[in-house]
Amino acid sequence: MPDDHFGEGVAERYDELLADMFDHAVVNPTVDFLAELAGHGPALELGIGTGRIALPLTQRGIRVHGIELSSAMLARLRAKPGAEQIDVTIGDFATTKVDGTFSLAYLVFNTINNLTTQDEQVACFQNAATHLEPGSCFVIEVGVPALQRLPPGETFQPFHVSETHLGIDEYDVANQGLVSHHFRAVGGSFEKRSIPFRYVWPSELDLMARLAGMTLRERWSGWKREPFTSDSTKHVSVWEKM
Repeated sequence: MPDDHFGEGVAERYDELLADMFDHAVVNPTVDFLAELAGHGPALELGIGTGRIALPLTQRGIRVHGIELSSAMLARLRAKPGAEQIDVTIGDFATTKVDGTFSLAYLVFNTINNLTTQDEQVACFQNAATHLEPGSCFVIEVGVPALQRLPPGETFQPFHVSETHLGIDEYDVANQGLVSHHFRAVGGSFEKRSIPFRYVWPSELDLMARLAGMTLRERWSGWKREPFTSDSTKHVSVWEKM
């Protein structure tokens, strides 16, 4: 089972630190997109976290089941209004099985990268396909690797610099590895947290989908269906189970 990098120290401040991601301008287009694909059927969220997407999706009348590795993150979800309508299974979303089938499975906000090996990412696609009904969809939102901005020979790339937060990505290009280092001002001193990821290319994800019996249906650069281009910094991809 993967290491849990979202324990109590992260969970207690997760919603606060990522307040921009909880803004209605960010959440509503995501929920609109997912609700359209789910239709009247249930949805499965892999890495449900504190319920940023699951709770408003439930408010649209869609039954949501989640898989979550972090019990601390789940505790934050359980404390929110409406959480009693959501079933959650604790476990690794690459391999954990739940009862029933779904009309939609989804992973948002780079969560696929929390699986730090190719084998784990392949297993995630296979696990999603196992839970989907034929004709149903698997959706992933993930960033496009920013290697074009990494100078030759360099391994570090700052991605956020402010008086209270310094974020630096450390790349291992040979192994598609990425460690995000965060230095935050907390209580008069700086706190360091490092989280490992495995970045993955759109074409590689398409191959993982094919291995799991799914095919690419659409790909956009955002939840409002903006065109995906060579300049896109992320993509929202939809694969359909055949």
